[in-house]
Amino acid sequence: MSFHEVRFPANLSFGSVGGPERRTEVVTLANGFEERNTPWQHSRRRYDAGIGMRSLDDVETLIAFFEARRGQLVGFRWKDWSDYKSSLPSKPPEYTDQIIAWGDGGTTEFPLIKIYRSGEETYARPIQKPVEGTVKLGLKGDPLSEGTHFTVDYTTGKVTFMTAPETGAEVTAGYEFDVPVRFDTDRIHTSVASFQAGDAPNVPVVEVRV
Repeated sequence: MSFHEVRFPANLSFGSVGGPERRTEVVTLANGFEERNTPWQHSRRRYDAGIGMRSLDDVETLIAFFEARRGQLVGFRWKDWSDYKSSLPSKPPEYTDQIIAWGDGGTTEFPLIKIYRSGEETYARPIQKPVEGTVKLGLKGDPLSEGTHFTVDYTTGKVTFMTAPETGAEVTAGYEFDVPVRFDTDRIHTSVASFQAGDAPNVPVVEVRV
């Protein structure tokens, strides 16, 4: 899959609408009960990139970005302003935000994840596009230094320790992240007259599996 490690202009994605999508197969039985299943382990996010357009200069930037990605052909990074960091929206990321693993004395590589909680239920979302320079790690409650204690692959979301965490050691992380997406259309319709009247183009964007 072709992918460019470049972010869609964040000032244009601000104000866009979108969020997670699930796929659930529902079968209603003869007795009225239901059977519900899903073929998806993880949700998939969709957005509308056109809503953030505020001027004709914004539209020009959008078209240039669209052409450089060859429409749907090449994926790119997207900042979801409603969900882009490991911490609460009102707080900066800290190395204690997320428990991502427990050491076993041998494993040195761990994927970043974000845990969503509701009551006793949890969902672990893979974080594959962390923002460079924002990843913080902790081990047994102590902060670590990137380059000294660990390295980060910012294209896959995997962190590698120089020395394997000992068995039972809590590995924590904090970070900002982007969503890997592509355009979900091969055409963009714009009109100078309608745009000036407040009619922004419809530009669907969909998350891709990487």
